Amino acid sequence: MILIMSNRISDVFAAMAAPSRAVAAGASLFCQGDPVANMYLVVEGRVDLVRHSAAGGVIVLQRAGPGDIVAEASLFSDRYHCDAVAATPASVRSVARRRFRDRLRADADFAEAWMAHLGQEIQTMRLRGEVLSLPTVAARLDAWLAWHDRMPPKGEWKQLAHQIGVSPEALYREMARRRD
Repeated sequence: MILIMSNRISDVFAAMAAPSRAVAAGASLFCQGDPVANMYLVVEGRVDLVRHSAAGGVIVLQRAGPGDIVAEASLFSDRYHCDAVAATPASVRSVARRRFRDRLRADADFAEAWMAHLGQEIQTMRLRGEVLSLPTVAARLDAWLAWHDRMPPKGEWKQLAHQIGVSPEALYREMARRRD
């Protein structure tokens, strides 16, 4: 049922959106503090929603891939609360925030699909919060693995470190311990 509703969101989004546009890896889609003007759907690639700590660390709040909407909570904010950065070359579509909100008001089925989508996102964020609350790298990695069932490819370990809130070096040490 959720898949059907998610397809409904993607379908309506695609029908309302501007043509897709390319975003180079490392380029920002928007920055913290920018006014919210659009909602974004990832068509290809990956866009990460990140927040930078005062100590220089990075926490990944969302990893949006094909079919995902970036920063859904921004629909009801005046300004973005984090940065959206293309983690890989990506393609996105945008819909004006005002137009998206008007569609929610006019289309009860779309509004219900949107609410179901947000409910699923809340569950995911709570699980991520639980992972981040664990005291050790080993415990965080175990929880992440229980959630995802497999390690990402070696080239994505740095992103995994950011997702679980540890330094890449700490994750690499834990991975070495597990190999021994």
